Amino acid sequence: MSGRCSKVTPAANPAESWRERFKKRRRSSLDGMPQIISQYNGLVKRLCLAALLITGCGIGLAETYEVGPGKAYERIGQAPWATLAPGDTVLIHWRPEPYREKWVICRQGAEDAPITVRGLRGPDGQFPVIDGDGALTGDGLNYWNEPRGIVKVGGANVPPDTMPRHIVIEDLEIRGARPPYRFTDRYGALQTYADNAAAIYVEKAERLTIRNCILHDAGNGLFIGSGGGANVTRDLVVEGNYIFDNGIDDSAYHHNSYTEALGITFQFNRYGPPRARARGNNLKDRSAGLVVRYNWIEGGNRQLDLVDAGARDLVASPEYRLTQVYGNVLIETPDAGNRQIVHYGGDSESQSNYRKGTLLFYHNTVVSWRTDRTTLFRLSTNDERCDARNNVFYVSAPGRTLSVTDSSGRLEFSHNWLKPAWAVTFDQLRGAFHQDGTDIEGDEPGFRDALLQDFGLAAGSAAIDAAGPLAPDAQELRIQYCRHQGAEERPNDGRPDLGAFEFAPSAVAARSRTGTPVAATSRSRGGAMIGLFRK
Repeated sequence: MSGRCSKVTPAANPAESWRERFKKRRRSSLDGMPQIISQYNGLVKRLCLAALLITGCGIGLAETYEVGPGKAYERIGQAPWATLAPGDTVLIHWRPEPYREKWVICRQGAEDAPITVRGLRGPDGQFPVIDGDGALTGDGLNYWNEPRGIVKVGGANVPPDTMPRHIVIEDLEIRGARPPYRFTDRYGALQTYADNAAAIYVEKAERLTIRNCILHDAGNGLFIGSGGGANVTRDLVVEGNYIFDNGIDDSAYHHNSYTEALGITFQFNRYGPPRARARGNNLKDRSAGLVVRYNWIEGGNRQLDLVDAGARDLVASPEYRLTQVYGNVLIETPDAGNRQIVHYGGDSESQSNYRKGTLLFYHNTVVSWRTDRTTLFRLSTNDERCDARNNVFYVSAPGRTLSVTDSSGRLEFSHNWLKPAWAVTFDQLRGAFHQDGTDIEGDEPGFRDALLQDFGLAAGSAAIDAAGPLAPDAQELRIQYCRHQGAEERPNDGRPDLGAFEFAPSAVAARSRTGTPVAATSRSRGGAMIGLFRK
């Protein structure tokens, strides 16, 4: 990590993702129709705009609707949610008191003209706060499952139901969606939120981006459903968000985020611990075409719970068989929850629907502060495989407290750093473990300052220049996470390092005199930077 989260030029973008290349190879002409239609609509709009200048032809052009004190709309619910059109933007201005409102987004933007819902910050950088406790459903809206969330995407009578498409939600703090919090529904009746309510609840969507939001104090911070039939949720990006303090007391069924889609990328997010008494996972996912990259994920029953899909279309997709996790920081807090860091495969009774594919897990930094045992991977069956390479696996306890696998599955290790005396499993090995002899052992990996959560590499670290080649379908790392919710160029001297951060001598010099990493105090979270890394 360097001293600050800097902007990265478009030229520094990652190479085309595996998922995009995969889709290009396999997409049928029918799959391309939404893009063709969007391009056609955009062309029609531009032609009509030209005609408007010449003949006065009438066409609805993109509008900006401002909400807040002294604006055209004092309340969010007064904005024209039922008639939003491609290119329209709803700007929600910060105000000292929260907006206690809830609404649905069920309209379609276009590829070059998305519908955007954006918060505008206050004088000290405060996000507009949307509080579900005491919220009022938006004027004239009629949608089902009101107790399931504060901001809902998809599934409505008013606006008429459609597949929401090309939507951006950004720069909002959304909180307060769980019992005992209550809201006033469209009929004026008081209701209590469901246990599985979410700050943002997506019933179905295509090409949805959720960016730079703060989601907390809900049953699920973010919930994304798979849709169904012809309306499969697909092609989503969740980036630059801070998701924490979600879950239900004593429940293992509610999580910081819980998602199921055909194609979803998590990047540049900060995941904090769930609610203190909650027993859910941090990032739980059932998607096909899943990419988890450049995130900071701290705490939870498991940091990553990547299990089987319930939607038939997802299980049938070839993308279901390959999951990529790279460039992340995963932190196990002391003696909290399950000792396993990553679960890959399934958790239902239908083992035929388990992922039964490959988890590519590379260039991650995994840190466990547990005083008892830590297990890195649980692979559900012997049909699940994990290729783990170029990672740093650090436990603060002695090396004998670490096992690399639970019991089942096929785990392959190459060019990883670990403490000596680690175990393959604390149980009976029912699967297979292969190590190619390139792993490095040591007492310390050489972090700059682990106690200050500065997991960049210090000069002399054995992890420097120690990485091996990537798997065939893996992506070259050209950027890296920047604390917090940012990104920066990953230095490239032609000899890659282990873990999530590449060694940079300048970063050592950038430390403040107090010993606190400068990166810990800088907050570059603007959409201008994050947007450079969209898929």
